[in-house]
Amino acid sequence: MTICYVLGDELYINLTNRCTNRCAFCVRDTEGGISKDLDLWLEKEPEAEEVMEDIKRYDPSQYREVVFCGYGEPTIRLDVLIEVAKFIKKTYQSAIRINTNGHANRIHERDVTPELAGLVDTVSISLNAKSREQYEKLCQCDYGAEGFDAMIDFAKKCKEVIPHVVLSVVDVIPEEDIAQCRKIAEELGVAFRVRKNIE
Repeated sequence: MTICYVLGDELYINLTNRCTNRCAFCVRDTEGGISKDLDLWLEKEPEAEEVMEDIKRYDPSQYREVVFCGYGEPTIRLDVLIEVAKFIKKTYQSAIRINTNGHANRIHERDVTPELAGLVDTVSISLNAKSREQYEKLCQCDYGAEGFDAMIDFAKKCKEVIPHVVLSVVDVIPEEDIAQCRKIAEELGVAFRVRKNIE
């Protein structure tokens, strides 16, 4: 069972396979996944203690940052994420990033961003669509088109308490859609990134 794994100069943490989206382009639905040598399907969701023990096999201080990502939405397991992030900060003082679909506040029915303040250095939020309608079609969200609104609101709230907020899109969407998504990020005053589908 793969909890921690390395891609490039970053250490990744796989907390869950659950997600509130079923994106048409999701890498976990492809035959090769992220890598033919890397199986991120979890037999069971690891507890915080298991994650921290696995982290000890690595030296997080040797990596550019530690990223909560994997094959699911990490904020679904917010309590575990926070406990592990506190351990990483206290023990290794590493930079921490969360790759998220931006549904944390909707999932937990409260504003969780203050709980991430001081722990998370970067939040990378998957935008992936230029409108509510396109988001519903492309991401097949549990919350329908409202998932788009929840994601945008989460980005706004993160901007108030997290040093770096990034809206990202995958490079499989049309160039004109990417341009519209870039404009959304600019209007929100956050960074924008076009990422390859396997990242």
